[in-house]
Amino acid sequence: MKPVTRLLASAAIAAGLALPAAAQDPFTVGFVYVGSTGDMGWNFTHDQARQAMDAHFGEAVDTVFVENVAEGPDAERVLRQMILGGADMIFTTSFGFGEATNAVAGQFPDVYFEHATGYMREHPNVSTYSGRFYEGRAVIGHIAGHMTESNIIGYIASYPIPEVIMGINSAYLHARAVNPDVEMRVVWTYTWMDPAVETDAAQALIDAGADVIMQHTDSTAPQVVAQEAGIISFGQANDMFQFAPRPRVASIIDNWTPYYIRRVGEAMEGTWEQSDTWEGIPEGMVLIGEMTEAIPAEVRASAQAMIDAIAAGEYHPFTGPINRQDGTAWLAEGEIADDGTLAGMNFYVEGITGEIPN
Repeated sequence: MKPVTRLLASAAIAAGLALPAAAQDPFTVGFVYVGSTGDMGWNFTHDQARQAMDAHFGEAVDTVFVENVAEGPDAERVLRQMILGGADMIFTTSFGFGEATNAVAGQFPDVYFEHATGYMREHPNVSTYSGRFYEGRAVIGHIAGHMTESNIIGYIASYPIPEVIMGINSAYLHARAVNPDVEMRVVWTYTWMDPAVETDAAQALIDAGADVIMQHTDSTAPQVVAQEAGIISFGQANDMFQFAPRPRVASIIDNWTPYYIRRVGEAMEGTWEQSDTWEGIPEGMVLIGEMTEAIPAEVRASAQAMIDAIAAGEYHPFTGPINRQDGTAWLAEGEIADDGTLAGMNFYVEGITGEIPN
């Protein structure tokens, strides 16, 4: 019954139709993805968590999803159709869905909304959640700083939003801490996922001398380019090991399952409350994948020590002294960045060249 219900729900949403009453009996949870669930990155990890949550609750919960939804007016249409199809709760899993989420939430106050990586909570039925990805970027930056031979690290960035800028800064600071000669070169793609664009970006960085590639985009294309060039890459959102087993040395893994189980359970129990959740390595929302033997043993040990210190609350990746790009002081010796500043970060730290685009 349950798999059939999900198929019917997905078909109904795709056709813009309401579901029959029989399909509305379970607590129905919808997911909206900006890309494909087969991207092996961001959308894949959200969908894996959806499936795990679905299995956890069994027949009590039914889930539906729509992938490849554009950030903008089309998202509102998808959300309304999900609700007309019986959705009791919806997770919108990309930053650009913020306005659509809040617009539709105001029209349907009895539906729970959860917006990933967002900040807008204009209605009491909207919560936001995200991972402290900068913690994972600190770890891979530490590894990259040790392992680069050209002293050039390439970074493929999606959009100039605080989440992405935080990651660039964190990776650079921790690479520079172990290698003062390191340089970070950033290519902006203005897309979350476009294998062709990401391939070109990776190749451009390699042509500029980068022997380490990081990414804040969703496809595995940079992993493939890195493998062909024989340089180091890091898995993004998922391990991606099958796409670059040799130069891939570690990865950042997004683990959404515990959060989805917790929040759906609260909604079903009537204990759900509006919140802004920002969790990382200590809570298990951000994980570091296997550090392969391509990393020297002493570097693996120091990276693990950093992971342990972050998990224990003994180390924060943005701890001063840190200056802004223009040389002005940002954080004094021992000062830790507050969450408000991090959540609105719109500047590079000292040492990164180039400008953040509008």
